[in-house]
Amino acid sequence: MNRDGVRKSIWQEEIKPFPAAINFETEYDVAIIGGGITGVSTAYQLQKSGKKCILIEAANIGFGTTGGTTAHINNFLDTTYSEAISKFGLEDAMLLYQSTVDAIGVIEKNISDNQIDCDFEKKTAQLFALDEKQSKQLDDILEGAEKVGCQMNLINNISFPIPFVRAVEIPGQAQFHPIKYIDALCRSFLNFGGTIVDNCFCKNHSEEEEWIVVKTSKGTIRARNLIYATHIPPGVNMLHFTNAPYRSYAMAFTLKNQNYPKELGYDLMDPYHYYRVHEINGEKLLIAGGEDHKTGHSEDTGVCFTNLENYVRQYFDVDVVKYSWSSQYYEPVDGFPYIGKIPGTSNVYTATGFRGNGMIFGTISSKIISELILTGNSLYKKLFSPSRIIPIAGFTEFVRETATVVTDFIKDKLFVEKVSSLAEINEGEGKVVAYEGESYAIYKEKGGRVHLLKSTCPHAKCEVRWNSAEISWDCPCHGSRFSVNGKVLTAPSVTDLARIREKDL
Repeated sequence: MNRDGVRKSIWQEEIKPFPAAINFETEYDVAIIGGGITGVSTAYQLQKSGKKCILIEAANIGFGTTGGTTAHINNFLDTTYSEAISKFGLEDAMLLYQSTVDAIGVIEKNISDNQIDCDFEKKTAQLFALDEKQSKQLDDILEGAEKVGCQMNLINNISFPIPFVRAVEIPGQAQFHPIKYIDALCRSFLNFGGTIVDNCFCKNHSEEEEWIVVKTSKGTIRARNLIYATHIPPGVNMLHFTNAPYRSYAMAFTLKNQNYPKELGYDLMDPYHYYRVHEINGEKLLIAGGEDHKTGHSEDTGVCFTNLENYVRQYFDVDVVKYSWSSQYYEPVDGFPYIGKIPGTSNVYTATGFRGNGMIFGTISSKIISELILTGNSLYKKLFSPSRIIPIAGFTEFVRETATVVTDFIKDKLFVEKVSSLAEINEGEGKVVAYEGESYAIYKEKGGRVHLLKSTCPHAKCEVRWNSAEISWDCPCHGSRFSVNGKVLTAPSVTDLARIREKDL
């Protein structure tokens, strides 16, 4: 497994290990934790600017969401510009739009400067309403886009064989192969003198005078600046209550009639579906995504793939399902990402809350955080500041997500009490079970071997839940994920689930 799920993504064949740097030095200007688009882009930018950087990845480059994205590059976002105007005002909404333009410019410049072959293509997007309710949403989206300067044009036909009532086209979008892109940036980062250490787990950090001391599974380093490019920073802080973890599902199909749309496509369902085409190993594939839900809140995650496949088959002449995979992202309560210095720290930075726009916000994070470290300021410093507290903009959603976390604590405790014995576990199944007043996460392999773990997530003491699609234990509170033997797959937990031997019972 070279990404954080057992299902193989369309990009996974391009994931390759980097030469081990076991004897790395101990002092750096910047330590970057996380080898996805955010961490790699930021490390490259800072190293190129003259800083001495080390990039640490717990598994391999592209292991997390970058290896599971569908890699749409958009200047329109999951947070519509109308919503942004309503919550933050027109000036900040225009700045939000400018950040997307800048991000696309950064990607294009990185590709040009480093001659990266990553299948980058400029695209036009088509956004379509499937009923009258969605049509009203589209009117609202159009109005907001016009106010901030994002071009959207009404069209009469779309390239997708899906019945619709109204649609717009949006020029200036793009797509690429995300792993080819970050792999090339890693190599340029190394050529500039940077250090990459993969299979290196960051355990914790402490701030000591002018240094930040970072303890890892391969040694201790000291850095003047620390960046957590891990989707959500470890530890327990306010960011874990202002961001909610979600799972999204994707599949890649061949089509019998070879009628592959040239444009990017999006409907306005909730959750919405999205489409694009990419050629892998000389074969065109339609990539479709959707069926999003809060992490740990689907009783049968395998059904999400079934529902997505059935929906696509309604409209497309599907031949074969070539790939199916899922990935994780975080929803911020007020719709804007959190990029910058973590509140209460001196030189510790984060980038989280990207919604479904990870390629854009991961890229603009590299610009913002690099500017903050190099100059102390950025055009987007205030807009995306992790220190912002705007009760009016996000209060209702904040209460809802926080209440969900509290409810999960209670529901989980009640749930495990209902499970009476380990005998209820079938082969290939995972469950949280009760045994003599304690709760355990148990998975039984085919053949009968049992993996037994304490079910309490070490991060904030919530009970994990079984993800049948990715064969993992997922925490519904803050999105930590663990393998069947308890190893951390996804932060914010930095501690594995406690393993229990049968004789310990």
